[in-house]
Amino acid sequence: MYYQGVKKTIVTRPVPKKRAKLGEMHPILERIFLARGLTSEEELDRTLAKLPSPWLLSGMEEMVDHLITAINERQKICIVADFDADGATSCAVAIKGLQLLGAGNVSFVVPNRFEYGYGLTPEIVDLVKQQNPDVIITVDNGISSIDGVRVAKELGIKVLITDHHLPGHELPVADAIVNPNLDDDKFPSGALAGVGVIFYVLMALRSRLREQNWFEQNQVQEPNLAQLLDYVALGTVADVVALDQINRVLVHQGLLRIRTGRAHPGINALIDVSGRKPESISATDLGFALGPRLNAAGRMDDMSLGIQCLLIEDKTLAKEMALQLDDLNNDRREIEGQMKNEAMALLSEMKKLDEHHLPAGVCLFDANWHQGVIGILASRIKDQLHRPVIAFAPAGKDEIKGSARSIPGVHIRDVLSDIAALHPKLLSKFGGHAMAAGMSLKMHDYPPFALAFDEMVRKRLVTIDLEQKIYSDGELTEQEMTIEFADLLQNAGTWGQEFPEPVFDGVFDVIQSRIVGQRHLKLVLRKPFGELLIDAIAFYVDKPESWLGLRHIKAAYKLDINEFRGNRSVQFIVQYLEKIT
Repeated sequence: MYYQGVKKTIVTRPVPKKRAKLGEMHPILERIFLARGLTSEEELDRTLAKLPSPWLLSGMEEMVDHLITAINERQKICIVADFDADGATSCAVAIKGLQLLGAGNVSFVVPNRFEYGYGLTPEIVDLVKQQNPDVIITVDNGISSIDGVRVAKELGIKVLITDHHLPGHELPVADAIVNPNLDDDKFPSGALAGVGVIFYVLMALRSRLREQNWFEQNQVQEPNLAQLLDYVALGTVADVVALDQINRVLVHQGLLRIRTGRAHPGINALIDVSGRKPESISATDLGFALGPRLNAAGRMDDMSLGIQCLLIEDKTLAKEMALQLDDLNNDRREIEGQMKNEAMALLSEMKKLDEHHLPAGVCLFDANWHQGVIGILASRIKDQLHRPVIAFAPAGKDEIKGSARSIPGVHIRDVLSDIAALHPKLLSKFGGHAMAAGMSLKMHDYPPFALAFDEMVRKRLVTIDLEQKIYSDGELTEQEMTIEFADLLQNAGTWGQEFPEPVFDGVFDVIQSRIVGQRHLKLVLRKPFGELLIDAIAFYVDKPESWLGLRHIKAAYKLDINEFRGNRSVQFIVQYLEKIT
């Protein structure tokens, strides 16, 4: 369904006139890298040696000192994790890593989103204190937990925060904080996911223990922390953080471990139930196959299941847990489909009220929506309307929770911060990133909040912002539409957020077209005056029957390899279709 003002245009990615030297490579691959802002051959290096020092992160000295004390004094450590895939993998990295480095008593608590909500709240501290810990370590949360940290400190519990979310005006009074987005931080990237932050903490801890000859003195073998990189890769991709060079290194190295049979049983089990193969796993598979299944635990039930799946060493039990996660993900898909239909009905009502425009910032609420699925719903609607969207669901008596997704150019957390400054009583709490955020507010404050959100987003937009651009890396010749070139593209880059997988475009003759399933369009295409026939598939097409019988189309597509019964063939994964009459 398309709305007025939601335009789509295929645009070729610009390449700088002054070209950097990236070394010997295929000219199209060079163009792809240049269009993504690479300026030197060094930026293509994905070895672990390219990772910057963990000691550049502010607060690391204090963090490591407290951790060494906890290890030497055999203190009880409790990990408090977030309930998404980044939080789950962060928790697994923290537990496995600390145990490898000599911590003997490490447990975890992950809030149930339906009962406790997000972060180290006072209620979660009450739950944690039942374990009588000496130390709480937060992973992928904690930077906004002012009250929770205060309560923990009053109970005599040491609090160490590892997080990557943007800090507010006030920081919690924790014993140590490591977050690359703190104002005084010297780390060269703020794009680390939560799992990347805790991995860096472990690298610093190992370094200090090595300096102190701790491993020799305690007759403990110094661990290779690279064994945790399959977790790091999954959490980084699933959290949709920017894949700058640091994150590309982390993800690439994690993928290498998976492809060479060195992944944890839980990761392999998730790959298996997703219908993927470890030897050919890609970052796209992590984001669109494994990530949703792991996230399903936190969305539909309790993320403890996801964390246990990651931690378990028994392959049979890992497979059983992965199958449970797969079932939860199927439930999530069904609920999401129903919510999407209801959201489209709400948008149609908005259209009736103003036939020319939708709000610049869209808020949607239904009293029956599932709190665990609103983030995905907001993302789907955002993709369709190309504007910031917040989806809300009930969250207890007189309260609703919202999940926001944004578009480039509109920093969603800053929008919420500005609303809170202008209307201090509207938002109960909020937090997040540039592209995603969460919030809570009273039910009766929803109408004024929706108006304030639209107004604040509108101030940040110009007309061009709502014209959705499909960025292309240009056209391919028939000689480039090969398995060899598709393999080259797949292996050349760790593609993902802000380092997108190559997309190409062109005009094609339609040789065959048919509907597969309910909304998928299967095509056989050929370049005008060409000879090569290419299979193509477009997923979830609105009104797919309207595309049947067309003779010519313009398409933006990803060059892919279809593997079926041992045979490999080139296919297009269509990103956008345009009718040519």
